[in-house]
Amino acid sequence: MLKRIPSKIALEYEARANWHELMAQQQPNARGTVHAADSSAPRVSRWLIAVRYGIPAAMIVGGIVLAIVGSGDQGIEGFAMAVGGGLSVFLLNALYRVGVQGETEREREDDARAYYAEHGRWPDEGDTPH
Repeated sequence: MLKRIPSKIALEYEARANWHELMAQQQPNARGTVHAADSSAPRVSRWLIAVRYGIPAAMIVGGIVLAIVGSGDQGIEGFAMAVGGGLSVFLLNALYRVGVQGETEREREDDARAYYAEHGRWPDEGDTPH
């Protein structure tokens, strides 16, 4: 009889179960949480945060400076241009993140459905049938 090769979702859920078992064995620190180095959540780099929030913030601050320093209509127009540009960069980053998150959730759901089709149970139900 041929041995079935585990699907990607089965391996992912097995890894998550192993991680949860490992985390249950960890001793919490004084605040009651496990040290951040033990977390499997992806870390966000400082450069990414600088691009995601720093550039829009710098543009908005520049617009405020233009409104204060500028004379007459030029200050108001510079303020509108810089703040509008900063807000558009921030919203573009936010919309991109929402789109990527939705794609990840769809992939996870597809993998869970494939696991259900193969095993007859959902991955998070455990080994005991109902």
